[in-house]
Amino acid sequence: MKHGVKNERGMALALAIVALVVVGALIAGALFSATQEQRAGENVRRALASFGVAEEGAYDIIRGWDKNRLTYAALYPYPAQWPARDAVVIDTTTSAGRTGSYSGTLFRLNDALYVIDVTGRDAVSLAGRLQGGGASQRIGLLVRIKPLVLGSPAALTSGGASVLGGNASIDGTDQVPPGWTGCGPADSTRAGVRTQTSNTVSTQGHPTVTGNPPVLKDPTLADSSFSVYGDVTYADLARQADITLPAQNFSSAIAPAVSGSTCNKSVLTNWGSPTDPTGPCGQYFPIIRITGTGAAISGQEGQGILLVDGSLNVQGGLQFSGVVIIKGSLRTTGGGGNPAHIWGAVIVQDTVSLSDTTNTISGNANLLYSKCAITRALNNAAVGSMMRSRGWVQLF
Repeated sequence: MKHGVKNERGMALALAIVALVVVGALIAGALFSATQEQRAGENVRRALASFGVAEEGAYDIIRGWDKNRLTYAALYPYPAQWPARDAVVIDTTTSAGRTGSYSGTLFRLNDALYVIDVTGRDAVSLAGRLQGGGASQRIGLLVRIKPLVLGSPAALTSGGASVLGGNASIDGTDQVPPGWTGCGPADSTRAGVRTQTSNTVSTQGHPTVTGNPPVLKDPTLADSSFSVYGDVTYADLARQADITLPAQNFSSAIAPAVSGSTCNKSVLTNWGSPTDPTGPCGQYFPIIRITGTGAAISGQEGQGILLVDGSLNVQGGLQFSGVVIIKGSLRTTGGGGNPAHIWGAVIVQDTVSLSDTTNTISGNANLLYSKCAITRALNNAAVGSMMRSRGWVQLF
């Protein structure tokens, strides 16, 4: 019968070593797991921080839309052929809370729709304190613009009496300004003259008034219709004006200004170029405000939204495309072989606070309704807003 070795000296050391190895492995595993959890949590935190910065960047662009609306509105729909611009680069900007920075690009899709492509990066990544790249998130946001609401448009909307004479023409048929493209299908024929029920429209000479109907006595047309356009007022537009000039006789000073191949928007008498829509100033649709009374214009051309605090006297061959809003009255004279044309809509309040409250449309003036001119003028004056639904996407 064999007997086992009874001498077990050294077993405790072996067991201790095994125990240390096991405990060490457990501790190492716990440390590894904790480190991984910490790194994963840090990555998530940094990703969420960069995502928040990207969102802030997109909304900052919308909040600052009015300051840059002329730049955005001058873009051509994407994709545009060089040298036409279809995008604006958003420079790297530090977030308000200094939690990171954002940059990106704004594209114009059509007359009323833009897309913002913005990438946000967290502050730790930008500081370069972590190796292996930084946390960033990229989002896309669709932006639609909110144009003014003019009610039922007409070639001429008047809050007072109107006298039509000479060879003047007022036409509610939708017309496209010469040389303009991409205006879409024609609108239905509008009223030639839209006025309040108590106002009179009389004729002298051989003027023509056409539309559906030629003269509309609209019981819904109130004094507020000349000062409130949806959620925007005349005062809001006046504060938003890109060009403000005192009333004067502008003679033939109104004309496009070009420096090299660039439209010079710093020239206050540069109101765009409707007769050359593909030229340097063809996409420039400013908001122009004329303060005081006694304004007279006899040429040459302009486009956008024209606000006149007093009355306006149009002499000769002014060519204007867009929306004209006059607080006083409108008077047109002359023209001869170079008749004045206003494509879009003319809104004249004929306020009783001014001495002359009767519109006199004579000479060879032509007031022509144009949906395309109205739409482009209003779109260029509008501010951006986020789409109500399906306007946001995370990009990768």
